[in-house]
Amino acid sequence: MVRLNVNPTRMELSKLKKRLTTATRGHKLLKDKQDELMRRFIILVRQNNLLRSDVENSLITSMQSFVMAKALLNEKFIEGLVVVPARKVIVDIYEKNIMNVEVPVMNFSYPEAEKELPYGYLNSNSELDQSIDELSQILPKLLELAEIEKTCQLLADEIEKTRRRVNALEYMTIPKLKETIRYIQMKLEENERANITRLMKVKDMGIK
Repeated sequence: MVRLNVNPTRMELSKLKKRLTTATRGHKLLKDKQDELMRRFIILVRQNNLLRSDVENSLITSMQSFVMAKALLNEKFIEGLVVVPARKVIVDIYEKNIMNVEVPVMNFSYPEAEKELPYGYLNSNSELDQSIDELSQILPKLLELAEIEKTCQLLADEIEKTRRRVNALEYMTIPKLKETIRYIQMKLEENERANITRLMKVKDMGIK
């Protein structure tokens, strides 16, 4: 085992013991942080999978209705019907802290009262109405999905950073400190035995 290059003195031994205590405490805190990040990450991944499946199914249904409407109406006429949005949407984005990770939170609102569909019913059909209505219902879910996926990405990055720090402490820093402390203790014990032997020889020489 590789050890630190230090002088085998009692002062160094005391310093290394304090460093080992700090490193051990830091390792435990980082390990706890890693476990909590993993717990929250798994919860978010499950939410993400359920929400993504719901959004994809809703989009498929909406697109099927739109394809039917497109088959029955002129394409340019459809573009003219939907070129102007029915109402304005405002998206507010701020951040919240999860285990020292800043993640986005999205809130949306409609500054105006809800309006009817932006075209007349006479020149449209039920498939187009259904498609546009379903798409408008999907918007909140799309924003929530984007929020969850970005949060998962940021948490995954933090988990990887924390894992590297935990591994560095567990497999490098702490073992080196322990090995160096053991080496210094052995050296000090060896020096102490040598001093005792020397004193005994001096004593014997004095008696003679």
